[in-house]
Amino acid sequence: MNSSADILIIGGGAMGLATAIELARQDRQVTVLSRSFEEAAVHAAAGMLAPQAEGLAASSMLDLCLQSRSMYPDWIQGLEELTGLDAGYWPCGILSPLYEPPPGHSLHASDWLQPETLNQRQPGLSAEVKGGWWFPDDAQVNNRALAQVLYAAAQQLGVQLFDGITVKKIQHDAHRITQVETTAGDWQAQTYVLTTGAWSADLLPVPVFPRKGQLLSVKAQPHAVRLNQVLFGSEIYLVPRQGGQIVVGATSEDVGFAPHNTPAGIQQLLTAATRLFPGFADYVMEEFWWGFRPTTPDELPILGASPYENLVLATGHYRNGILLTPITAALIAELVLTQTTDPLLESFSWERFGSLGCQHDALTATAT
Repeated sequence: MNSSADILIIGGGAMGLATAIELARQDRQVTVLSRSFEEAAVHAAAGMLAPQAEGLAASSMLDLCLQSRSMYPDWIQGLEELTGLDAGYWPCGILSPLYEPPPGHSLHASDWLQPETLNQRQPGLSAEVKGGWWFPDDAQVNNRALAQVLYAAAQQLGVQLFDGITVKKIQHDAHRITQVETTAGDWQAQTYVLTTGAWSADLLPVPVFPRKGQLLSVKAQPHAVRLNQVLFGSEIYLVPRQGGQIVVGATSEDVGFAPHNTPAGIQQLLTAATRLFPGFADYVMEEFWWGFRPTTPDELPILGASPYENLVLATGHYRNGILLTPITAALIAELVLTQTTDPLLESFSWERFGSLGCQHDALTATAT
């Protein structure tokens, strides 16, 4: 079977769906192909919106993250009004406790909290904590709820969503994508957008590889000390949901696509979480899961034009996929619609890695 589309988005995770929504709002006909919506990385994230807590240095990446964070309230409101669903956005702020104080000159910064003030903001922290940073503008979103909201919004706007279709090969000539081969036949489009995350290198020779993260969740007992905001500690974070669940993550493992949780990974999380917040030891275990972060050699995303004039790239978001979803969707949609590259995208071009794909044959692959 041969099928055609105006704009074909390969990948049905947060980036693919959000980009489809932006394009559909501009009355464009959009089709999304996904191997498995339920396996997209959005389902495995913790949902932190943490450009400041992450400690990103002043850079184009920090600018991109801060602008995306500022988009979140209106972006979420629009999606919730469209769908009638709750995405679980919570501007709760993020507290970053430290076991060692920073250099003395930093102690006078307005966002640094001495131990007494820190413990007033969040009771129950370890006695080892010597103070911490408070980032009131950082936030969180319930990633699984967001995934459902994005899917429903895309449906409501008339995006054609095809789940359970594996893209096997991207065919091209010297300058253009000509079609994609899938398990459901061949597809042709005027414009293609690649949003396949950690699986992107399966389809094109882009330097994107998986970095595994293991996570778990617990439920606080009614008498337990309440987490009032996200705790972002040393190699651990605790993300409280408004319903009482707490998401804990995450390991960072270069093990390819090795599946499953491991005793070592879960023990690492439990040890670090209990050290930071001792009351954690009495919480009720709920769930364990893992996911694969799409990582590049410099840990920055690949966004914008590609070696092929009708293919746009939006991949490699590493730890900041959920945070960067609204701005990525907006900038990629603008590029597709106007063929104009926003200056924000210049630092994230594939060209920083040298020649990627013009001289390569398309690769046989499996993609999410």
